Amino acid sequence: MARLYLSPPYMGGAEQKYINEAFERNWIAPLGSNVDGFEEAMKQRMGCGEALAVASGTAAIHLALRYLGVGRGDYVLCSSMTFIGSMTAIMYQGATPVFIDSEEDSWNMSPKALRKALAWCASIGKLPKAVIIVDLFGHPADYSALLPICAEYGVPVVEDAAEALGAEHHMRPCGQPEPCGQAGDCGYDKPCGTFGVINILSFNGNKIITTSGGGMLLTEDKAAREKMLFWATQARDKSLHYEHTDYGYNYRMSNIDAGIGRGQLEILDKKLALRRSIYERYIELLSGTRYRVKRDAFGAKPNHWLTVASIEGADISLVEHVVSFMNEHDIETRPAWKPLHMQPVFRDAPAFSELGNEKGPDGDINAYTCAKLFAGGICLPSGDALTPEQQKEVCRLLNEALK
Repeated sequence: MARLYLSPPYMGGAEQKYINEAFERNWIAPLGSNVDGFEEAMKQRMGCGEALAVASGTAAIHLALRYLGVGRGDYVLCSSMTFIGSMTAIMYQGATPVFIDSEEDSWNMSPKALRKALAWCASIGKLPKAVIIVDLFGHPADYSALLPICAEYGVPVVEDAAEALGAEHHMRPCGQPEPCGQAGDCGYDKPCGTFGVINILSFNGNKIITTSGGGMLLTEDKAAREKMLFWATQARDKSLHYEHTDYGYNYRMSNIDAGIGRGQLEILDKKLALRRSIYERYIELLSGTRYRVKRDAFGAKPNHWLTVASIEGADISLVEHVVSFMNEHDIETRPAWKPLHMQPVFRDAPAFSELGNEKGPDGDINAYTCAKLFAGGICLPSGDALTPEQQKEVCRLLNEALK
């Protein structure tokens, strides 16, 4: 086989049309009709009021945290098991991350650990300025449980849906988690990227849709969008000359990248169907082996951006062996995200385990659900173009790696 990657780009054809339009109009620089069109199409898709296309998901989080007033010395709570980009902007603002453990079913933020962290923050008189909730590997976090806890403490939520475009979480009007045991069906499916006061998406090269590089902010707050737009365009005041009463960033998306995004968004439903079929095939092919494919939890509808499995009885050295073995056979796999509270750069940051004590940060970095998930977790090739035959060969080699 040619080398198989985790999640390579998959083009639908319409991307070239929008790129050609930009070239024909000689409008390839930031801003332009593709940027406007991409933002409008995303608003329609998500059912939200405001969208702002920017240079990356990290840039989007940075703008969101600045808008929420995060500054030096403030606390921001963040999922521990995630890519570092989920919390890099916390450091940009001079704030301190507080890491929250995962719950086992979805691998996302643990409501129990979140409540412990917020209670501790309140006890020392230092509530966080925001909570960043991540939808890991395209699976929605348990918003039915997490949002009421944040509301109880009056802390705004930033949803990091970088990996979760197209995913949905089933919300019940009664506010009870799903399922709650009541007869009949009620509630509605709410898309990831709409649960926070400000929400972010990523269109990096390996995401379910890509613009090569880029991100987007989604919100219902028009004033928030206008302020973040101002900062994203170098904070230039309305003047004939370059006047600045504030500082900003070069964070806007290019017209070319947005053209790719418009074409990609048109085939999102096709991509979601392909990723689900790949996920379901992995469940079938790896049944009866030491690989346990992570299943959908609490009525959520993940986008299955990446299919992730746990190797039964494994530690990280075995996972690394499997990854190296697969790489020798030109197949890209990857360990699950190493939790951020275990990273040397964050050794002094507070962290809360759902397994540990009730009164303050937990010192043993290994006594966390996310640490156990990391120890055996492996990401599998999940690209839209992966064929059943290729997938069978992937699974054959995965099993051979354990012999």
